[in-house]
Amino acid sequence: MRFLADLHIHSKYSRATSKEMDVENLNKWAKIKGVKVLGTGDFTHPLWLKELKEKLEPAEPGLFKVKKKSHLRSANHDWLPNNNHHQDEGTRFLLSAEISCIYSKNGRTRRIHIVVLAPDFPIVEKINTRLGWIGNLKADGRPILGLDAKELAKIVLNTSQDCFIIPAHIWTPWFSLFGSNSGFDSLRECFDEYSQYIYAAETGLSSDPAMNWRWSALDRMALVSNSDAHSPSRIGREANLFDTELSYPAIIQAIKSKDSQKFLETIEFFPEEGRYHYDGHRNCKVSLAPQEAKKIKNICPQCGKPLTIGVLHRVDDLADRQEGDKPSQTIPFKKIVPLEEIIAEAKGMGVGSKAVEEEYKNMIKHFGSEFKILFNVSPEQIEQASSPELAEGIKRVRQEKVQIEPGYDGEYGRIKIFKDEERGNFSKQASLF
Repeated sequence: MRFLADLHIHSKYSRATSKEMDVENLNKWAKIKGVKVLGTGDFTHPLWLKELKEKLEPAEPGLFKVKKKSHLRSANHDWLPNNNHHQDEGTRFLLSAEISCIYSKNGRTRRIHIVVLAPDFPIVEKINTRLGWIGNLKADGRPILGLDAKELAKIVLNTSQDCFIIPAHIWTPWFSLFGSNSGFDSLRECFDEYSQYIYAAETGLSSDPAMNWRWSALDRMALVSNSDAHSPSRIGREANLFDTELSYPAIIQAIKSKDSQKFLETIEFFPEEGRYHYDGHRNCKVSLAPQEAKKIKNICPQCGKPLTIGVLHRVDDLADRQEGDKPSQTIPFKKIVPLEEIIAEAKGMGVGSKAVEEEYKNMIKHFGSEFKILFNVSPEQIEQASSPELAEGIKRVRQEKVQIEPGYDGEYGRIKIFKDEERGNFSKQASLF
């Protein structure tokens, strides 16, 4: 069965997340997006774990579904995709958490974020008991522990070999395995003898697989992509497409084996749109490509302090292949722009505007899910249901014909699909015919 999985998100108990990150909204938005398997996020948090146990029940091996009585709240949901007509339909949840390890190793402070996947609640409880001795799990959905990443791997894998560990957004400057500010220069340096049990790495929003292919040290690892969503509408902005039976063991095995018949592709942000693609200083409004930053010794021309070194620069420093080279065994990928952003571009309006929201709902009601619209619906059908501008916008994104001002130092990149003078021309042309 083909399905999309987004395995790294957060709950309402993580800092800087929407209060709407609860089971009902996650279930609803996964359907809207077209994501079948969704990580629960934050299983280390006692209140979230309690909610998960109350509202979920076992489905296929290692996966959970919403108990019938917990289904959608009775608001106006007439625009939602109706995919409950079959017992197999409905979102599947996979128990996941992200842990922030902050510790000192080899003379430097390290800040590494790690995603942990687990197959059942008893295993999660054992992990939580061990981690609860080390730090306060109640303080945040993504707990901060003074724990070596290797020691975390040891605790998790000794609890159960069925658990799975994925270093999160591996290139982000501040909190990641290879980040410029606190990361390592090799997997081995971080995980020591536990490196052999790390089968996957998460590329993060600011990098895509092609960038990662430049470094042969990553060849043996599967590159996965997840949304790291902090609000429901962000679910699935990056995801993984599988063709396996629907179960935890099948998903883990597909990732471990890097079998392109089972792990079909990853869905990616345009990496330039990520918040740390270029080097720069947000406060000084300085954004630089790696070559430019290197010329000025990575020092901000405005304030004289060191620049935040972005993902592209860091990949370039560690890479041992040229751009465009790739290893023999790779999982393909597709780049997307979220549907709301394409609608906003087509209308020349802000993403948060009422007209954009209404058009988004109209499209979902019409076609069933966002991923279906982005990948499968023909431009002619989109034009009929909406406008020639939106049809053209989606076509351009599929062809990767977009202009992006790259993100840097925590600022998202800005994407442009249309020149200002183009908007309206498509409708005029359509009316002529």
